[in-house]
Parts: sequence; C-alpha cells; structure tokens
Amino acid sequence: MKVLVTNDDGIDSPGLTVLAELALARGFEVVVAAPARESSGASASITGAEEDGRLLVTERRPPGLSGELASYGVRAAPGLITFAAAYGGFGDKPDLVLSGINRGQNTGHAVLHSGTVGAPLTGTTHGIPGIAVSLASPEPEHWDTPRPYVEAALDWLLASGLRDRVLNLNVPDVPADEVRGLRQAPLAAVGVVQGVVHEHEGHLRLTYSDVESLGDAGSDAVLLDEGFATLTLVRAPVFDLDPSLPESGPLVP
Repeated sequence: MKVLVTNDDGIDSPGLTVLAELALARGFEVVVAAPARESSGASASITGAEEDGRLLVTERRPPGLSGELASYGVRAAPGLITFAAAYGGFGDKPDLVLSGINRGQNTGHAVLHSGTVGAPLTGTTHGIPGIAVSLASPEPEHWDTPRPYVEAALDWLLASGLRDRVLNLNVPDVPADEVRGLRQAPLAAVGVVQGVVHEHEGHLRLTYSDVESLGDAGSDAVLLDEGFATLTLVRAPVFDLDPSLPESGPLVP
C-alpha cells in the first residue's frame, strides 16, 4: 500500500514524522509531501507557486524523519499536493492519505476551511480515502498520544473499504493515559473560534475570538473538551436530488 503523508502546517512540523513512522511500521510504502510553508486555512484549495509552468518542489524533511524516506517541500496548498499525488506527481498514485498531525483541533463545521481536512477530502475525489489528525493545542507537547487512535481509525478504514470517506480525528494534547477514550462524534455547529467582520474607512477587517459555547452535548468540540478523542466520518461534497427544484424548457426574458 502506498501512503501520502501531508499536512497544512508545513514540512517542518514533527506531526508528519509521527504519521510517516506509523505508516512505515505497518509495512506501507510512504512518501511525505507537505507545503514548504504553513498553509493553514487552505481548505481543499488547489493553489501553488509555479515557475515556467512547473510546481516548485524541493527535497526537505520534517524533524526526525528517516533519511531513507522520500520527502518533499512543495510550494502548494495540501489540496494541490494531494491532487498532484493522485496523478503520479510523487511516484505511484497513493492508496491512502494521512494528513497532520495538525497543531490545533479541527472540529465543527469549520473543518470546511481546514487544509488538514481538505487534503484527504481532495483524495476522495480521486478514489483515495484518508484520515485527518489533529492535536488540540496550538503548541502540542504530546505528539505520540494520537498514535493508538490513528491506528484504530486506520484499522476501521481499511476494513470498511470506503473510497469516498475521510475520518477526522481529534485528540487532546495530554499524556496518553489521560485521554478518556475514543468517541464517534457529529460536527459541532461552530468551531472553537468565531470571526467578526468590522468595517473601517472603506475597508473590512476580520477578527477572531473564542466562542462562548462549544455547542450541543456529544458534539466533537464538546467531547474533545471533556478529554475524549473524537472520530467523525466526513465526505466530499455530494449532490441531493430534490423534486421541487425548477425544471423547464427554454426561458425567455
């Protein structure tokens, strides 16, 4: 099995090394390809820096990664990196995308904006399932705590055979023995921060603040705050058939 390990925090994040080592321990073929610089909030964007029509790629390694493993810093958003990998940009098309481990949680409907989640969602549009992994701290101290939860998510994903799904895993940034367990959780209605738009002298300014409430009991944000690791099954956009949508012949103004 070929595994692409990527993220949105950039190639210098130790979270890449944790996921790469986990995949190697499973006997998988692994390639690391991550943004050359932080791309948080990139969602599934396929933007990148080109020179003469070529995507800018250099050999770079996250801290502690084995020197024998192929690893690249790419001047692109994680969605574009996954897109390129699906078309053989980093060797054979991957069978799985592991994204993270992200600095900070990705919970609630705000995962729509997450590059960590956007990378595997992009993969599913090419028949590649994935797992997005996040630690609930902007400056994580316990990078190894997610390992057994990633393993559990990976076991389920491989057994299920779902090709158009992404598992979104969030883990508290605490010692492993302090995590209360793993829970399936729906997305909270909001994320952990809320944006406010201010208009000033003809310009718009966006500021962020912590939300006052994390939402309904049992949501991913609430369970994570209570000390549980949370697992949410998400998928790329799908369409809904609705018989009430208008259809007609040619319309003349």
